[in-house]
Amino acid sequence: MNKSSAQFTSIGGQAVIEGVMMRSPHFIAVAVRKPNQRIVIRNKSYLSIGQKYPFLKKPVLRGVVTLLESMAQGVESLGYSANVASDTENSGEQISKLAMAGSIATAILLGMGLFVALPHLITVLITNSEHVNLTAKSPLFHLLDGGFKMAILLTYVYVIGLMKDIHRVFQYHGAEHKSIYTFEAGEDLTVENARKYTTLHPRCGTSFLLFLVLISILVFSVVFPIFHLTELAANPFVNHLLMVVIKIFLMLPVAGFAYEFIRACAFRMQNPIFRALIWPGMILQKLTTREPTDDQLEVALASLKQVLRLEKATGGTTMVSDDIEITNLFDLSLVEADVAEFPEL
Repeated sequence: MNKSSAQFTSIGGQAVIEGVMMRSPHFIAVAVRKPNQRIVIRNKSYLSIGQKYPFLKKPVLRGVVTLLESMAQGVESLGYSANVASDTENSGEQISKLAMAGSIATAILLGMGLFVALPHLITVLITNSEHVNLTAKSPLFHLLDGGFKMAILLTYVYVIGLMKDIHRVFQYHGAEHKSIYTFEAGEDLTVENARKYTTLHPRCGTSFLLFLVLISILVFSVVFPIFHLTELAANPFVNHLLMVVIKIFLMLPVAGFAYEFIRACAFRMQNPIFRALIWPGMILQKLTTREPTDDQLEVALASLKQVLRLEKATGGTTMVSDDIEITNLFDLSLVEADVAEFPEL
C-alpha cells in the first residue's frame, strides 16, 4: 500500500457480534469470527440513495441520509453476524426487508422514548410543583430536559458496557477504529501496523450521538420559547405530548447539523479550537471502545481489506463475488489501494 499523507477516508465501519462491517462507496463487507475460529466474509454491493438523488448530498441532508442508511446496514449486519457467531443453520439467509424495517422502526421508537420522551417527562414531574417556578416557556426547562437526556445517555452506555457480549462488541469497535487509522496513514493492513493506533476516532458514531444530544439541547432551548411551541393545547398533558412529538420530528434536522459539526471538526484536528470542540466525543468513546485482541484486529482488517479488494477488482461496478471463508488475514491477496482513492468529500 502506498504511503500518503494522513487524511480521512469515505470508508467506514461498525462493530457487530464477533466481527466488523466495513462500507466503501459501492460495497459492504461483514467479517465475522466463527466458533471454529475461521473468518467468514459476506460481500454485498450497494448504492447510496445520495448517488441516485444528488440533492441529498447537500449539507445537513447528507447527515440524515447517512444516519438512516447506517441504521439499515447495521441492523442487517448485526443479524447476519449473530447467526454466524452462533453457527446457526440459517447464517446465510438474508433478513427480509419487512423484518429489517420493523427492527429499525423499533430501534427508533425505543431511542426516541428513552432519549426524548423520558427526559421531558422527568423534567415535567420535577418542575410541576408550586415550589418550582419553571415552565416549558423558559429556556431553563429545556436545558434541564437536556441535562437529564445527557445523564440517561451516559448511564445507558456505561451499563450496557458491563455486559460481557457488549464488552466484546466494544472491543471490535476499537479494532474497527484502529483499522481505519492504519488505512488513513497509508500503511499496510497488518495487525502489527494497526495495533499501535488509538481506539478513539473523531468521526465515530459515538461522537455523533453525543453531539446529537448537545445540539438538540441548544435547539430546543431556543426554538420552543421563541416560536411559542409551549402553548399548543389547553390540556397540560396534551400540550406536553405535542411538544414531545415536535422534538422527535426536530431530531432529524438536528442529526444533520450534528453530522456537519463532527465532519467540520474532524477535518480540522490540527487546529486546537476544533480539537477542543471534538474532545467530549472522543472522551465518550472511552465508554464505547475497548482495546482489541490481535484476533479481533485481524477480523476488522479482513473486512476492510475485502471492501478495498472489491472496489479495485470491479472498478465500483455492482459485480460482487460470493461470500468467502478464510483461515487468517494472509489468505486475502494483497491489494494496492491508497486513501486518496476514497476521500471523505
